Amino acid sequence: MPVLVASDLDRTLIYSPAALALTMPDARAPRLLCVEVHESRPLSFMTETAAALLTDLGDAAVFVPTTTRTRKQYLRINLPGPAPKYAICANGGHLMVDGVSDLDWHARVTARLADECAPLDEVREHLLANADPLWVRKHRVAEDLFAYLVVERELLPEEWVKELAVWAENRGWTVSLQGRKIYAVPKPLTKSAAMREVARRTGAELTLAAGDSLLDADLLLAADRGWRPGHGELADAAWSAPQIAALPERGVLAGERILREFLRATRGATS
Repeated sequence: MPVLVASDLDRTLIYSPAALALTMPDARAPRLLCVEVHESRPLSFMTETAAALLTDLGDAAVFVPTTTRTRKQYLRINLPGPAPKYAICANGGHLMVDGVSDLDWHARVTARLADECAPLDEVREHLLANADPLWVRKHRVAEDLFAYLVVERELLPEEWVKELAVWAENRGWTVSLQGRKIYAVPKPLTKSAAMREVARRTGAELTLAAGDSLLDADLLLAADRGWRPGHGELADAAWSAPQIAALPERGVLAGERILREFLRATRGATS
């Protein structure tokens, strides 16, 4: 039976220049591979060693990129290794099969959101009315499923995010702060539900996962084994669970370590 590996991407396997955390002397810094270009500029990286590990993993397991990114944002990433048959985008709102969204899955997700959550328009209007232009740089709606703000972190009042989380909780939504982005996401819109669907389709009996943010917690809890890096929302909250390993590595070297763990667990299960 195949092993399914569902991994978050940003700040888990791939890293922007600001998130690399290259704390070692320059001469000892790892060689980096650019895996995303946006508007003619390099945007995301992994180490060359991580790239080789991901290539090996793609041959050994069903690797499923699992991201809050929109489909368009995901498709501009050029990961090394075999092209994944499945990918989870928009936090589970879109299940990609060979690069195309599964329409039946998307319809099931949107029907559930309509039944269980306050509408997106209400949340978006609240963000527009209450976010201060002093620290907000962009308002965005992703795939007509959720909303997020791009902010200046050094100017963002810490209490504002907590107050937003309380407001959202009462309406069936959750809030996550990741880097310079504040996400407001409907609670039923989860990476874990999409991962379970891929496991059902592939017949996978072992599921492995990794992620760094609050939006990855459900994915990690749904997997048989999981890993989180030493940075991010989950690390900051000292979040843990029995099947989750908290790694000490931070930044791009954490991505390398996570891929080593994925490959070790996959080979152990299939040997």
